[in-house]
Amino acid sequence: MANVAMILKRSPYGDINAAEAVRHALGAVSFEMGVDLILVDGGVLLAKKGQDDTGTGFTNLESTLKDCLEMGVSVYADIASLKTQQVAPAEVLENVKLVGSKEIVGLVKQAKSTMIF
Repeated sequence: MANVAMILKRSPYGDINAAEAVRHALGAVSFEMGVDLILVDGGVLLAKKGQDDTGTGFTNLESTLKDCLEMGVSVYADIASLKTQQVAPAEVLENVKLVGSKEIVGLVKQAKSTMIF
């Protein structure tokens, strides 16, 4: 069971929500909290391999998401959102779990607290 479920709904480039989500996830896991980072809607674009941030003015977050995975953050991507965002499962970073809405509901219900970005 995760101490914190973090839900990212916004794409990684356009505002600071994705950067804040991964920053908070890294901070929580460094304090030995269990973290489920749940990517839905445009947030699933954070899990896409080979992100192109050219011209966005934002820092590329792909390596930061890999750091999250290496440090023990459990990362989940919503299958329906991947389809909507036209991201094939093969384009998703390794160790990101692809889940449906029922699994997401279960993750949120089990968490002690939830943050939405």
